[in-house]
Amino acid sequence: MMSGKWQERVKAVEQRALFYHSAPISCPYKARLSQPWQPTSVWRLFPRQSHAVAFSQRCKQDVHVFALEKANTVAGQRVYLVTSYSELWHYYSSHRQSLMHCYEVIPEGAVCKLYFDLEFDVASNTHLDGTKMVAALIQHVCVKLEEVYGVQCTAKDVLNLDSSTAEKFSRHLIFQLHNCAFKDNKHTGSFIHHILKPALKYLHTGPENSPEVVDDVSEKPQSKRMKHNEEDEEDLSFLIVKGKDGQKQLFVDLGVYTKNRNFRLYKSSKLGKNAAFSVAVDNEFVPRSSRRTTEEECIFLASLITNVSFTSQRILTYDAPDGTSKQSPCSARHRDPHSSGELAGEHQTSPYKELDEFVLKLLHRDGVQGNIRRWTYFVSEQLLVYDVGKFRWCSNVGRFHKSNNIMIIVDLKEEVWYQRCHDPECRRQNYRSSSSPLPQEVCMSYMLKEDEDDQQFLMDELGNIELSCVSEKGQKTGRSDPLNQTEEEQEGWDDDAPCLEALHEVEKTMQEKEEVPDELMIQALAECEATLVS
Repeated sequence: MMSGKWQERVKAVEQRALFYHSAPISCPYKARLSQPWQPTSVWRLFPRQSHAVAFSQRCKQDVHVFALEKANTVAGQRVYLVTSYSELWHYYSSHRQSLMHCYEVIPEGAVCKLYFDLEFDVASNTHLDGTKMVAALIQHVCVKLEEVYGVQCTAKDVLNLDSSTAEKFSRHLIFQLHNCAFKDNKHTGSFIHHILKPALKYLHTGPENSPEVVDDVSEKPQSKRMKHNEEDEEDLSFLIVKGKDGQKQLFVDLGVYTKNRNFRLYKSSKLGKNAAFSVAVDNEFVPRSSRRTTEEECIFLASLITNVSFTSQRILTYDAPDGTSKQSPCSARHRDPHSSGELAGEHQTSPYKELDEFVLKLLHRDGVQGNIRRWTYFVSEQLLVYDVGKFRWCSNVGRFHKSNNIMIIVDLKEEVWYQRCHDPECRRQNYRSSSSPLPQEVCMSYMLKEDEDDQQFLMDELGNIELSCVSEKGQKTGRSDPLNQTEEEQEGWDDDAPCLEALHEVEKTMQEKEEVPDELMIQALAECEATLVS
């Protein structure tokens, strides 16, 4: 009797299982990381940086671009990974062999932290104490940040990473400034050049030529220092080191502030090297604790140069608005436009010219011709923020503000735009207008078309990076390895040989007949498609 009831129960369960299988109660499950708040998985590998950046800009998920140095490739060859911060960290500790040579790509125009790359050859500088030099540099930078921008910080606000060896002293410094960041790494580099002027002058002249420093007046060193201004009185000679060839050079690498710069990550080493960045013994920075992240992950997130949120950020700039070599510091909150044109400031356009033109159209209303005072790009959130001049219309109050300007914010991922205000009352209300869709012709998904051949690499469960099936198929059809090609060769792939062959047949027939029969055209097209499929 019990067995009969049990069979009925089993049968009922099987029927219910069939019902839910045919009509699921929810959408198919998409793999996520270990915690529900973490994003849906995105892990794409590209042979070229431009394709990776383009994919990240149109991807709806919160993703970023990283560069991987892959073993057994041409020296300097890199593969570009698009994924989220959380997913990269999830695999970063488990796939150390394939991800141990990893770099953050700092996109052109992206808001970033203040950062330094420091190094010197140990054998050529046995008299130097690198740890003391780092401490003195941090103190100097903190003083200059307060002088130029009124920003206060100490060594406790600086993440100090170390990858030194017996042959080379190497550090990365990443400043964690409170509620402020630099407009991009070009402005960061300009500021660093400014605060290191005394060291640069010493590097180029040296003590033997020091009389040239003060208007070519020959005086004793003591009297010369009396005529130096405050900046020149600062002794930054401790930043001068010797290279392997014995020549003087700067302790600070000034070449790391270029566009689309690849900056080595925390816990990563260079290809062929075992010196990975770790937290320095003299580091004083302690990341804020979080229930959802470990201390190591907090350090990793703090080390990322472009991991900067739009919320309440003061944007620091240091540029030459008149196009001269004279540098001028300023802040995005206080700086006045230096140009009467529609696009003011040093950079006449953002990385997205079509969006600039669209925003300018929004600023022409009721006879008022507004302009773009400056633009700011937050790559971590894919937001393009336009500070507007000569146009104060606010949808919150339904009129033009009397004195305070507005901002137009473009969300590149959601493909919408909305308005915020500098007006104190609107800011107190945390006002933002409703979102409006961008025209299709200025959307990233429309302007940037994905090429399936871009996904030429895949990573297996063990972390091995290999060519994808698409790439292997391309090689079987006679394509050379794109990793070993130049930029021009990659752009010039000839995929249309079958089409050209069919075209030659048609042209040959046209020479014999005045009109090509439809049957022949259809036959040529079918043969071409068959050749491509095979």
